[in-house]
Amino acid sequence: MRVENTVVVVTGAGSGIGAAMARRFAAEDARRVVVVDRDADAAERVAAACGPAGRAACLDVTDADATEVLIDRIEARDGPIALYCANAGVGVPEGPYPSDEVWQRLWAVHVMAHVHAARALVPRMKPRGGGWLLFTASAAGLLSQPDAPYAVTKHAALAHAEWLAIAHGADGIGVSCLCPGIIDTPMLQAETAERRAAMSAGQSLMTPDELALAVVEGLADERFLILTHPQVAHWEAARVADRARWIRGMQRAWADSSSD
Repeated sequence: MRVENTVVVVTGAGSGIGAAMARRFAAEDARRVVVVDRDADAAERVAAACGPAGRAACLDVTDADATEVLIDRIEARDGPIALYCANAGVGVPEGPYPSDEVWQRLWAVHVMAHVHAARALVPRMKPRGGGWLLFTASAAGLLSQPDAPYAVTKHAALAHAEWLAIAHGADGIGVSCLCPGIIDTPMLQAETAERRAAMSAGQSLMTPDELALAVVEGLADERFLILTHPQVAHWEAARVADRARWIRGMQRAWADSSSD
């Protein structure tokens, strides 16, 4: 999967990972990069940074009807979407036992937004014989992290992406799931030092631009799982091999980070 001369859509692209991916796709000579965000001004700024290929769009990704309308409008104006990156994400603003409203919000953004996009795009891509869906989950979707709604919904995002890859691989539709480790984003910087330590688990801090390059390389290799930190794959293998031992190790790591 290469983006040269194609139409690419990136949600949650007003800052952080999404903005870096949009700029990278423009640098890789995508014909059109649609920068999608709830914040229209942020989307406009990133689209401008993408040069002539950039175009901004405002969308609440939790709105299924609005998602389909936007996809209709993009394809009518710019042509078939070759790559759709469902990247929007939110953090957890409460403590270890957040409200039902927080759970529903993260479910809507991290899971149902991906479902809405797939529901709109798969019927379009099948007759065309192809297309690519990139879903941003997290290393937390392979492992875990201190915030329950974040970890649980990222696990679900990964499961949904895997199901799509199984169900529609024969239709020529490619699926990748991006599972970043610790990335220097506004969401991360909003966390306390203690929580950043618990979330990093010893990973090196990566910039969004470095991540975007890893995404381009992963797509070129047509990988389902795109990782930014190689140790995440080793940790996942250890988790599968002996889950009880892995849980004990995670308990110690989180206890140590909390006591710093």
